[in-house]
Amino acid sequence: MNDIYEIKHPEAEKIPLIMDSPHSGRSYPDDFGYVCDFKDLQRAEDNEIDILFASAPQYGATFLKAHFPRTYIDVNRAIDDVEPEIMDDSWTPDFRPTQRAHAGIGLIRRIARPGVAVYNRKLTGEEVYNRIDNYYVPYHDALQTLIDDTHYDYGQVWHVNCHSMPSFKSINSMSPQPVRLFSKQPDFVLGDRDGTSCSLEFTHALRDYLRGQGFRVAINNPYRGVELVQRHGVPSAGRHSIQIEINKALYWDESAQERTSSFRPFKNQIEELMHFLSTYISGQLMTVAAEIINFTA
Repeated sequence: MNDIYEIKHPEAEKIPLIMDSPHSGRSYPDDFGYVCDFKDLQRAEDNEIDILFASAPQYGATFLKAHFPRTYIDVNRAIDDVEPEIMDDSWTPDFRPTQRAHAGIGLIRRIARPGVAVYNRKLTGEEVYNRIDNYYVPYHDALQTLIDDTHYDYGQVWHVNCHSMPSFKSINSMSPQPVRLFSKQPDFVLGDRDGTSCSLEFTHALRDYLRGQGFRVAINNPYRGVELVQRHGVPSAGRHSIQIEINKALYWDESAQERTSSFRPFKNQIEELMHFLSTYISGQLMTVAAEIINFTA
């Protein structure tokens, strides 16, 4: 454990499953320099996702979580996904801002929520370099090492990138225009970048499991997976990476910023989800082992 991230290693028999929570960090660096209400920053967290998945090592998984908040620097963005407008003249490298950056939610956040600025100033190059060098890069290096080492040991690896999403009620309370992407909001959104970051078999198995538990599930709409899934998902090489978004309304009061009475039973359902993942991956390992035996026989 360090001030940047924490790795929890398997407590049960290890399987090639890496889970990470990059947006649940609650340790706000002293040099953040924000001016918005702290509650607005808290609302941008993936509240309690690290707690919901904390027992992943009991199912043989390795669990990585960030301690710093996404509003300080977002490790689920490309390193050059920066709006030039938020920087002062001390740093002028080539930027490649995406629509997310132009909307204020790139590598360095400009807004905490619509109409609420994080800063009342421009950021210096020294500030941004510090965040990249001391937070962004170490987190990515840690995840890359975990995935590479596991793939080396097993010949394949599954990476589950864990997030939460605001409910429609919360989004509409902060937006002048009602948001409706579905008649009913999904409980889970699975992002595999349109089938390019993990096998469709894995995506569909996870979807079918969750639906079997009574949850509404969408795939790649509206969340396809961003930098962390894109970097590590190469299914043709046995590297499967999928993003899971969980509707906060299932366990979290977004107005009061506290757990609801549903938190404990929902955490039990997440435990069952991890048991499913462990069973699924163990089954995949047995299939590969059988193929190796047949190949060498």
